[in-house]
Amino acid sequence: MVIKQYDVFLLSLDPAIGQEIKKIRPRVIIYPNEMNEHLATVMIVPMTKKSPLYPTRVSVNFNDRNGWIVLDQIRTVDKKRLVKKLGTIDLEAIKNIKSIIKETLVD
Repeated sequence: MVIKQYDVFLLSLDPAIGQEIKKIRPRVIIYPNEMNEHLATVMIVPMTKKSPLYPTRVSVNFNDRNGWIVLDQIRTVDKKRLVKKLGTIDLEAIKNIKSIIKETLVD
């Protein structure tokens, strides 16, 4: 299976604890492609239909549905949790993700 940065996959993350987003839900892959090729894990962030407006949340339209990419819940998981590829997010969402990650974790 080819896994690329900013692809959206269904992942199974049960069991979850507390405020973690659980069940089989769409997640965005944020590891760079080189890491996706060589590691047994992927770094992901959840997507959700509903979210409060928050600086680490990116609004996105994916597969004709509006939703949010939740960058404050970055997580690394085994690739065995990948269920199915759904597509890739758009360029505007990618730019927003990069900006928020840089502002939150680098600057």
